[in-house]
Amino acid sequence: MFLLDARGVLVYYNDAAALLIGRPFAEMGEIPGEEFGAVLHMKTPGGEPLRRRDTPAGIAFFERRPAHSLLAATAYDGVERIVHATAYPLFGTKGDMHGVVSVFWQVSDQGDGF
Repeated sequence: MFLLDARGVLVYYNDAAALLIGRPFAEMGEIPGEEFGAVLHMKTPGGEPLRRRDTPAGIAFFERRPAHSLLAATAYDGVERIVHATAYPLFGTKGDMHGVVSVFWQVSDQGDGF
């Protein structure tokens, strides 16, 4: 799980996300979304590069709607992983944007991860 604040800054990720990134949150700390997107080198499973705004988290942040997709991500350990990613915008009681939560699960070698 990743959590972005209303400015698009990555403010938290859990230990499962650390496995994908290759570094624990305590080592990375808060990081602007642009930098974080660059760290993951996201692309389609077919190899087409994805702009940050075209990822589920980007869609949730910029378009303020939930999104899901299958994508490939390569982080600090250099291992490409195929993951399902789902992101939801987080709104306050007055409809103001508080951030985005993004969850993901890696596709196993035995199937599609469902």
